[in-house]
Amino acid sequence: MGEQKRKEASKSEFIFGKKNYKFMLIGLAVILLGFILMAGGGSDDPNVWNPDVFSWRRIRLAPTLVLIGFGIQVYAILLDPNKSSKK
Repeated sequence: MGEQKRKEASKSEFIFGKKNYKFMLIGLAVILLGFILMAGGGSDDPNVWNPDVFSWRRIRLAPTLVLIGFGIQVYAILLDPNKSSKK
């Protein structure tokens, strides 16, 4: 009988709830979008300068999206899935 209680007590449960995982996937998508927007802008010829390296999209938008994505990830980790929305 002691072994049966141990098996019941050791049932595996996920650390996070469904809501947490949704926010984590959203955060991951925002981070990936930021890195995709940062990519490119190089030149095949090293003697040719490409001014697209310093475009607004690569300097401002993409890093902002990455930071927002990390913020969403932190929120997803700290979110309590068992808390009811009504008080």
